Amino acid sequence: MQKINELQLAKELIRFPTVTPVDAGVMKFLEKKLKKLGFKTKILEFKEKGFKPVKNLYARLGTKGPNLCYAGHLDVVPPGNIKDWTINPFRPSVKNGHLIGRGANDMKSSIAAFVSAVSIFLSKSKKFNGSISLLITGDEEGDAVNGTRKVVEYLKKRKEKINYCLVGEPTNPNKLGEMIKIGRRGSMTGKIKIIGEQCHVAYQHRGNNPSTSLVQILKEIKDIKFDKGNKHFQPTNLEVTKINIDNNADNIIPGSAEAIFNIRFNNRHSSNSIKKRLNKIFKKITKKNKSKFKIDYRVSGEAFLTKPNQTTFMIQNIIKRITKIKPKLSTTGGTSDLRFIKSISPGLEFGLVGKTMHKVDEAVSLKDLKNLTKIYQNILQSYFK
Repeated sequence: MQKINELQLAKELIRFPTVTPVDAGVMKFLEKKLKKLGFKTKILEFKEKGFKPVKNLYARLGTKGPNLCYAGHLDVVPPGNIKDWTINPFRPSVKNGHLIGRGANDMKSSIAAFVSAVSIFLSKSKKFNGSISLLITGDEEGDAVNGTRKVVEYLKKRKEKINYCLVGEPTNPNKLGEMIKIGRRGSMTGKIKIIGEQCHVAYQHRGNNPSTSLVQILKEIKDIKFDKGNKHFQPTNLEVTKINIDNNADNIIPGSAEAIFNIRFNNRHSSNSIKKRLNKIFKKITKKNKSKFKIDYRVSGEAFLTKPNQTTFMIQNIIKRITKIKPKLSTTGGTSDLRFIKSISPGLEFGLVGKTMHKVDEAVSLKDLKNLTKIYQNILQSYFK
């Protein structure tokens, strides 16, 4: 069995300019690599009206259980102004012990580390009791409509059993080994529009200023103390992200006013329970001010937690042994595709240091890349022991 070098594979993956939802041929490239290792593969392209089609890959080696799945994404965020980079972001380069390129950190290098770890594991354990699978999407950084969500639906229909999922997102704030993610807060965005009545500012009694209701609403929802958090989660938090009144004149009371807010909520709430609470406030204030409102919610995901179990602690111990750091079990940060996978499998997230993700000159330490490969290899050995 030929061993795959993690650095070489990371470079090869970075060379594909896979800005969401562009595939650029990367799924077929990875598919060939996995087929050589013995995986049975399926490229899954999903389409939905209003969204661009996305290619995903599901690969499995073995037919028996348990099935340990690695999940990740090959799409990346745009590089921004290429002139700000010290290199071409899609022509990876090694400088000062670091691999630089868009996706080096989030998260092509992690995928390369896992594939390399599998190749090393197979060279030592050709026959193992179980299956290894990979769920790779091209729609994690974008709308997340035609990506992992749809792959999970496909796996459910096929009655494909996954026993545990390892998501390779960059989970560590500063050093490899600091943090494992065992859950994530829910995320919901609300867009509220207040409808009043336009009129001359000198005759305000002839109209109804929607900004009056909007200001009162934003003050009240911002002051809500949803909870104090709990053992695994930070307190729920609401942030107003946009306020817009489309008015080109200074002497006109506008006919409408809009705002957008985002809530990151813990597992003491659901998106529905928060919607009910907010809608009561909107109704109360607009009724008092004789205005109207329209509200549109978009739920990115509900809060979730994988209760720590034997596999969690096994992975935690492996990371500690290799990095000399005991990783904290955390739910901080944004959300991840584990919010979709949790409906078919328990899991956790562990990958590289996230310091430079989405930044100019995104980079990964070569030492970290080697150690992550070693961690993934040890996880495979211990899981199938």
